[in-house]
Amino acid sequence: MAAGKYYVVWKGRKTGVFDSWNACEGQVRGFAGAEYKAFETRKEAEAAFTASYIAFKGKSATLGRWVKASVKPILPSICVDAACKGSPGPLEYRGVDTGSGDQLFHAGPFTKGTNNIGEFLAIVHALTWMVKHNSSMPVYSDSNNAISWVKAGSCQTQLKHTHTNAQVFAIITSAENWLADNSHEFEVLKWDTKKWGEIPADFGRK
Repeated sequence: MAAGKYYVVWKGRKTGVFDSWNACEGQVRGFAGAEYKAFETRKEAEAAFTASYIAFKGKSATLGRWVKASVKPILPSICVDAACKGSPGPLEYRGVDTGSGDQLFHAGPFTKGTNNIGEFLAIVHALTWMVKHNSSMPVYSDSNNAISWVKAGSCQTQLKHTHTNAQVFAIITSAENWLADNSHEFEVLKWDTKKWGEIPADFGRK
C-alpha cells in the first residue's frame, strides 16, 4: 500500500477513514477481499469514502483533486497521457474530456515505443481530433518534453529507427507532417500535477 497520511477502508473489519497505517492495517491485514487506499489529506479521504472503491482501484489517489482546487484547469479541455511498459516497450496513449473523464480517443499498443513519444503523439492526436470535430479547446499534458516537441513541430526522440518500431516512426512522421501543414493556433498547456493531482487521462499503472 502506498504511503499516505490518511487511509480509507471500504471493506474490512471496520470501515471508515483512519489517520495511520497501523490503524488501517488492523482492519485489512488477513481480511479476505479487503478494499482500502491511502490519501494525502483527510478531506480527500473523506470524499473518497463516500464513493465506491472501484472508482479508485488502480488509480492515483490524487486523481480528481483539480475539482476542489482554488485555481482550476480550463474547461472544456482535453487531457492526454501515455503509458509505456519499458523503454522502449509496448506504447499506448489516450485523450479524455477533462471535465467528465470520458475517453475521446485511444491508440495502441505499438511495439517498441517510449513514453515521451507517446506523450507527443497524444497531443498531436488531440489537435487533429479537434479539427475533425470542428472544436477548439486547450489540450493539457503533464510532459514538458512532449509540449516542447509539439511547439517545435518535431519529435526529438533519441530512439533509433529499426524494423521493430517502424510503425511508431511512421506515425511520428505523419504527426510531424500534420504539424508542418497546419499553422492554425492551438493551445497546449502544462497540467499542474502538484495543484491538480494526477492528470485525468492517466492509465493508472504507476
